[in-house]
Amino acid sequence: MMSDNKPETEPTDSDEIGETGFNSIYSDDGALLETVVESVEESIANSDGDALRATLRDLHESEVGDILEAIGDDNRARLVELAGEDFDFAALTEVDEAIRLGIVDGISNEQVAKAVRELDSDDAVFILEDLENEDREDILSQIPFQERLRLRRSLDYPEESAGRRMQTEFIAVPPFWTVGQAIDYIRAGEDLPDRFTEIFTIDHRFKLAGTLALDRLLRARREVVVGDIHDVNAHPVHAEMDQEEAAQLFEQYNLLSAPVVDENERLVGVLTIDDVVDVIQEEASEDIMRLAGVGDEELSDDVIAISKSRIGWLAVNLGTAILASLVIGLFGVTLEKMVALAVLMPIVASMGGNAGTQTMTVAVRALATRDLDSYNTRRIIKKELLVGLLNGVAFAFVIGIVATIWFGESGLGLVIGIAMVVNMICAAAAGILIPIALDKLDADPAISSSVFVTTVTDVVGFFAFLGLASWWFGI
Repeated sequence: MMSDNKPETEPTDSDEIGETGFNSIYSDDGALLETVVESVEESIANSDGDALRATLRDLHESEVGDILEAIGDDNRARLVELAGEDFDFAALTEVDEAIRLGIVDGISNEQVAKAVRELDSDDAVFILEDLENEDREDILSQIPFQERLRLRRSLDYPEESAGRRMQTEFIAVPPFWTVGQAIDYIRAGEDLPDRFTEIFTIDHRFKLAGTLALDRLLRARREVVVGDIHDVNAHPVHAEMDQEEAAQLFEQYNLLSAPVVDENERLVGVLTIDDVVDVIQEEASEDIMRLAGVGDEELSDDVIAISKSRIGWLAVNLGTAILASLVIGLFGVTLEKMVALAVLMPIVASMGGNAGTQTMTVAVRALATRDLDSYNTRRIIKKELLVGLLNGVAFAFVIGIVATIWFGESGLGLVIGIAMVVNMICAAAAGILIPIALDKLDADPAISSSVFVTTVTDVVGFFAFLGLASWWFGI
């Protein structure tokens, strides 16, 4: 007899798709599901706007950004076109610059202007700042005067400044208002931000007077005067302050948002924690890439752009490598008479290079976070030198024994051991002193240190090892 119950089947990838889109667009390991990408590309290929909108409808802007990065170049602008008014242009803030510019170039300035009006001012500025001046001016000319004025003011601030990151929509009330008046104003306001954690108090000149957390406002009685409960220690951020310094203020004072003031201490915007998290991630990524001599490149950049960003420091590395080779050339006779030296000398330079890179990485990060300052510099330098000495002695003992057994020459083991100690100490010194010196000269230690540290460890390593060998063996 046949059962009325349907046989149980294993769930398939298609089960992820619901009537209104995907319940989850990620696999258990956090990767974007192939079925999502395939479905989106199929909808685009078939010009099926309804299916595409159903897929995108309930997704967060960051999820839409992941989809934009996953689909082909030719499909991105087409996706925006098919999605129509349902496309959230905030998703463009979640993708690489090259992808963002490619999408914006593929749609009309009129469409961009219309979309920008629907965005928070910080997201709008993020999209506009990378456009060509001609396109940016054309887009701004299609935006109402008041909105255009706010966007221009943000765009006038330096790149990577708090003014570029700030949101110009905020809530400000005079300190003589009562809590009841402030709440009524917030409820009735039409041009106020959708989300906020605090309001600001300002005087008649629009100068910042204080901040008032939303929870404190809601717990106070209606007749209480705002000025009696606001916090005058507002930790304001100056609009021209570097975004990394602003992020450090958030870290230091555990802020969720901070008022942004201009040169006259007038309130001009608010910096929020979501933007600061992006700043922290960008700055950390930038420091890591610069330590490797990589420029401001992104995964979506083309081959030519990536090559240009890397070729400069590779050329500098070539020059320093030639310098190290010249040092080796000074001991050509020594190397000809004792081939074992040629076999062992890369070990000394390599160990010094790695030790120097370790110290340099710690130093660069400490300088970036301002943990390394005039009060602890001497102590940190002394500690790093002792670490270099300790590690140098430990590895000198190991490599000395290895060299003695390998080549049957105890003198060779002693020479390479001494050279190892010397180079490890010099590596530690270079790793800490070079970033500090570059920082004092207002040069970016992240982008400059690695080349100089590597040069020092190579030159010192080769010179110490080959020089000691020449003296010891009388070659």
